[in-house]
Amino acid sequence: MKVELSGQPYRYISENSAECSPECAFLLTKQNEKYKDDVIAHGAQCIVTPDECWKIFGLDRIKVIGITGTNGKTTTASAIYSILLDLDHKVAMQGTRGFFMNDTIVEGKTLTTPTVMNTYRHMVQAIQAGCEYFVMEVSSHAIEQERIAGMQFALKILTNITQDHLDYHNTLEEYVRIKNLFFQDESKKLINKDEPRADFNMKNAYSYGVENPATYKILAYSLNDGISGVLKYFEEMVTFETSLHGFFNLYNITAAMAAVHLVSGDSFEKITQAVENFGGVSGRMEVVSESPLVIVDFAHTPDGMQQVLNALKEKEVLVVFGAGGDRDRSKRPMMGKVAASFAKKIYVTSDNPRFEDPDDIIADILAGIEDQTNVYVDVNRRNAIAQALSDRSGDEVVLILGKGDETTQTIYDKQFPFDDRVVAREILGEL
Repeated sequence: MKVELSGQPYRYISENSAECSPECAFLLTKQNEKYKDDVIAHGAQCIVTPDECWKIFGLDRIKVIGITGTNGKTTTASAIYSILLDLDHKVAMQGTRGFFMNDTIVEGKTLTTPTVMNTYRHMVQAIQAGCEYFVMEVSSHAIEQERIAGMQFALKILTNITQDHLDYHNTLEEYVRIKNLFFQDESKKLINKDEPRADFNMKNAYSYGVENPATYKILAYSLNDGISGVLKYFEEMVTFETSLHGFFNLYNITAAMAAVHLVSGDSFEKITQAVENFGGVSGRMEVVSESPLVIVDFAHTPDGMQQVLNALKEKEVLVVFGAGGDRDRSKRPMMGKVAASFAKKIYVTSDNPRFEDPDDIIADILAGIEDQTNVYVDVNRRNAIAQALSDRSGDEVVLILGKGDETTQTIYDKQFPFDDRVVAREILGEL
């Protein structure tokens, strides 16, 4: 993919060596540096670094807000995007859900954090659309692979750090180190004060929290019929309400309000009014049926599952879930243990098995469940959802975890149509 320029001695910039020519410059990154000799052979005009590319594109004209963390990136990014739009700012957002500009979807789902060139291309589009802000999710893979090289952030946000992606990072310690690496410079940053694994450069650091003293501190809250609370910033206090559910979303919405306050200069009063209009993210605690109550959520880590199940602790929950194949195996028995601790009945099934045997994945999950009396196993995800919906009675809640708003299921290298929300509604119609 080549990006066209003006006012330079070359016409294009590309990070693909095969696209290079005398009228094209090559963007050298950690991921493509092994092709440097190919670039020279193709007669590239010159080689530029991400830092130089940032200046060439003039990307200091937009304020970049980056969010990293194991859970909550998408909801926090979406809340910031929503609030800024409601405050009449022009905003772009890049992340798990795709690329959005000014309340319009531009590109569908891709990597949480694309390559350097793709992100720079999105930033150029955002500037051309008059955007003041660029909100982006930052994955641990992107930090380690330097897919955010050269980028200057107006604000960096940490949601939390719990176990995930150990198939890539090998150890929890390395995963934690990589996450915290994002916060070692002197950029303005917003840290979850209740996250014990957080390690950051204190310069230009602000914090938010519920349990511990913080710059943005939740003084009181209620989780009944949505979330409401009192937020304190030094001597200033504001009340807020949102239709979001769950204690974990209290953190996400607090981070979003604090972030907007830090970067925009808008008043707390206006920000809290705008929060009321944010209805959440598709596939995150999404109610697909109210009677009976059926909820779909993206949670696919032990901590993510615990947060969602804890949000429904007053209910009797029937939980349907699996685990992704070719991913961190060590979290699977932990997911089983979490489900057994919170749910009345467990339905273990397939998620996206990819190239792994689904039965082996299920066996890993079951290893974490000591008492399997109330465990139902079916490798067919549709059958497992149907069984849970059929078994449900009274005020029991059916919670379907792992895939959220995904519309396909990955088996080997093929993707088959499968949307938990659509499947649940179809089965409810049949019942």
